[in-house]
Amino acid sequence: MNTDRFGLGVALAISVGCLGNALVSNPNMPAQAVQLSDGSVAFAQPPRLVGATATQKAPYISSRYYFTLNLLSDAGEPLQKVVITPEANVDYARFDLGGTVAFEGNRDRSEARLPIQDVTADPKTKAITITFDPPVSPGKTLTVGLYANRNPDTGGIYLYGVTAFPAGEKSYGQFLGYGRIQITNRWDGFFFR
Repeated sequence: MNTDRFGLGVALAISVGCLGNALVSNPNMPAQAVQLSDGSVAFAQPPRLVGATATQKAPYISSRYYFTLNLLSDAGEPLQKVVITPEANVDYARFDLGGTVAFEGNRDRSEARLPIQDVTADPKTKAITITFDPPVSPGKTLTVGLYANRNPDTGGIYLYGVTAFPAGEKSYGQFLGYGRIQITNRWDGFFFR
């Protein structure tokens, strides 16, 4: 047996073992954001879409649509903006952007209001962008409430894609999933035909 090769192999194994121990995450250290090759910043752990609900499910009437997100404590970056995009459907809710609200907690257990810097809508995609100032810190649950001055006229399942962006000038949006809102074809016990 060649002792030089054996000694080199042992030294290499010890080095790799020490490096591996250095790479183990320390639960006492905060998570760091991920920087992509193009320089954009992404969440280390993206927020989770907890749910979506509407206060009124009948067609034609006003309602508030709530989207609840859980910002994980190991996100690595605060949340700067949320984009809510309705999927193509036969009809759409008519949103009044001035009625948009955001708060810590969920619809049933709301806490402090969160300051919204801006709310915009893309006329082509109907995507609504909610920007927070200051950004929302990791480790919180937040709910965005969009005010619809009119639900869709047609009953059915309406899907809303939710994408979250971390703070920063060049941030990478991460798709969280679809919020599902059901509009019924009944109102006060009567069915529309």
